[in-house]
Amino acid sequence: MARSNSLVVPQCAHALERMKFEIAQELGIQLSQDGYYGNLLTREAGSIGGQITRRLVQMAEQQLAGHAGR
Repeated sequence: MARSNSLVVPQCAHALERMKFEIAQELGIQLSQDGYYGNLLTREAGSIGGQITRRLVQMAEQQLAGHAGR
């Protein structure tokens, strides 16, 4: 099955991958380094994805707030 979601800025793939592992570690979730996540519970994957989304929204809000004051 092809992925329907693609990165707008492909160069950020490494940063997003690093963020995924950082968040998983903070949540106490062990991710395999080989990219296989079949042993990951749906709840764990959702928690990681939710935290990534929260952080990205927070980063965007901070950036927009910085530009609004100019």
